[in-house]
Amino acid sequence: MTASPDARPTASAGEQLTAWLISLVRSREVGKLADLRRPHAETEARIMAGWVDPANRETLELVAFLFAVYHRGSSRPSYGSGSLGTALRRIGSGDHRGPADPGAARLMERIAASRRLPVRHLQHAVARLRSCEQKPPAWSQLTDDLIRWNDRRSRIRYGWAVDFYEPARQSSRRAFTPPTDAEDDAQ
Repeated sequence: MTASPDARPTASAGEQLTAWLISLVRSREVGKLADLRRPHAETEARIMAGWVDPANRETLELVAFLFAVYHRGSSRPSYGSGSLGTALRRIGSGDHRGPADPGAARLMERIAASRRLPVRHLQHAVARLRSCEQKPPAWSQLTDDLIRWNDRRSRIRYGWAVDFYEPARQSSRRAFTPPTDAEDDAQ
C-alpha cells in the first residue's frame, strides 16, 4: 500500500516560511530581503511573509525580519539549528560562550523574563549570532515557538532557558551507568 501525496502531513507555518525565506537567499532576491529588514515598512515582501498564516501575520513578519537581518549580504542560506536558547549558547568566544559570556547570559535573562514578544532582544540575539559568525536558531522552530509564545502550556521561555543553561556535554566524559550488584559488593 502506497501513501498518496495528499496523505503527507502539512508543513507547519515555520517550515513554510523558512522554505520561502531560504528561496529568497538562493535566488538572490536582495531587494525583497532588504525590504524585510525594514521593520516598520509595509512592503510587498513583509506582506508575503504573513500569507503563510494570516492569523499570525505579525509573528511571521518578525521572523522574516530577523532572518533578513541575519542573512544581510549572505549568498548561502542557513536553516539554523536548535532553539533560541541553544543558539544563544553559541554566543561568545573561546571558553566564554553561552552562560559563561556575561552579555549572552543577560540577553537570555531578558528574553526569559519577557511576557510580550521581546522583539528588540530577539533582534539583538540574531545580530550577536551573526557578528560571532554562529548559526542562528532553526528558523522554522523559532517561528513555531513565537506563535505559541503566550500559550502557558508550551512554556517557550522556560524551554529556551533550559536549553541555554544546559551543562556542556563532554565527549571524553563517560556516560553515567548505575553500578551492577557485583560492583556494589566489590566496593
